[in-house]
Amino acid sequence: MPIEPDARGYFGAFGGRFVPEVLVAALDELEGAMGDAFADDAFWSGYREALRDFVGRPSALYPARRFLGEDASAPLLLKREDTNHTGAHKINNTVGQALLAMRMGKRRLIAETGAGQHGVATATVGAKFGLPVDVYMGALDVERQALNVYIMQLLGATVHPVSGGTKTLKDATNEAFRVWAAQVEESFYVIGSVVGAHPYPFMVREFQKVIGEETRAQCLERYGRLPSDVIACVGGGSNAMGMFSAFIDDADVRLWGVEAAGEGLTSGKTAAALGAGSVGVLHGSRSYLLQSDRGQVIETHSISAGLDYPGVGPEHAYLKDSGRATYVAVTDGEALAAFHECARREGILPALESAHALAFAKKLAADRGPDALIVANLSGRGDKDIAQIRALGERSEVPR
Repeated sequence: MPIEPDARGYFGAFGGRFVPEVLVAALDELEGAMGDAFADDAFWSGYREALRDFVGRPSALYPARRFLGEDASAPLLLKREDTNHTGAHKINNTVGQALLAMRMGKRRLIAETGAGQHGVATATVGAKFGLPVDVYMGALDVERQALNVYIMQLLGATVHPVSGGTKTLKDATNEAFRVWAAQVEESFYVIGSVVGAHPYPFMVREFQKVIGEETRAQCLERYGRLPSDVIACVGGGSNAMGMFSAFIDDADVRLWGVEAAGEGLTSGKTAAALGAGSVGVLHGSRSYLLQSDRGQVIETHSISAGLDYPGVGPEHAYLKDSGRATYVAVTDGEALAAFHECARREGILPALESAHALAFAKKLAADRGPDALIVANLSGRGDKDIAQIRALGERSEVPR
């Protein structure tokens, strides 16, 4: 069973609610509405119906036989969240939060986005349900994710570039919180990951756990067993928590979270909060984050806009410190190589976020024997990254 936060919203020592007084009532309202909705079978019925008919679930579990090459003895399965409507796992969460917003009588959706996939998913449900959408996005991410910006605009959303700070996801989140605080009566803040103040980390995980539930059922049906290893990339960490949640009680299933090392954990140009950070408070919760000795959030770097975030969800912090999950880091170069290999050997363009998980999966498969069964979450498709990858140029030729 997934881990339940305590009454104050903590997973062990991590989580909680560190927010200005103006947001306390809004979070109390949200927690109460969430509790009522989660206890209502009709709410979940509507959610599952939307996932089936609008999102296109269940997503496939695909054996990636050629990606690994001849060196690997262990099979690799890819959970194909890239085949969802809008091309990523984000839609699972935005459908749920939009249904909750309407149940609460909210008239507008606010969202932050990094890679743009959460912004696209929020704009999509706004169009479906007739709710205006405002998306806040770092100015740097607006540049490197121009395609997703245009898609959001086509869907009717208003995209607000945020030029302060590092011009990335952290600053977009800051601005979205500020705007929400001024509009709490009419607006619903659709957070894109398992971050923020309670109840957001728990709520987002509950909307994403369909990934792990499907994967578990598919493995048992097709292979008659559970996977030996489950892998997912981790920025804020929603796709990973969605996958991990179904296997928490299965001690024989090893859980691997893959962070963005950037140019290396000790380079000063990294986004690996668990691998290179320390405990502090960011965006309303206590977790690991990249910060200076004085507690100031430091600039991050990743080739992937969706992993370029200085913190991580509090449940991941708990899983790290408890030892239930292991967190590793993959560099920009390794992720880019995995992108090209997956494209040329499997006919699949993975998101750069997902390519981090694939790069580690290839390493792990080389060490595992034929009795292993490795599952990696392919959290999104790479269409959004094509311009950036093209600008970087071909790094290496990959044998067909």
